[in-house]
Amino acid sequence: MENNIDPRFTEDENNSAQPVEHNYAKHENDPGPSPQAVKEKNDKGAGPVMKWIIPIIVIVLAIIYWIYFRHSPAK
Repeated sequence: MENNIDPRFTEDENNSAQPVEHNYAKHENDPGPSPQAVKEKNDKGAGPVMKWIIPIIVIVLAIIYWIYFRHSPAK
């Protein structure tokens, strides 16, 4: 099996995360995250949708189960 770890990209556990990048040209070889990436609002993710979809699906499935299996005789 092939090892997919690239030795050029190692992470040091003692090193903290890089600060937000303000001068990309100076640190072009090893830039930090852009200010836009750090400050952007994540309100379009899957979390808010899943908060509503999962309960609706559970309720619909419970209703379907109740409609189709309520008359089956117990053994």
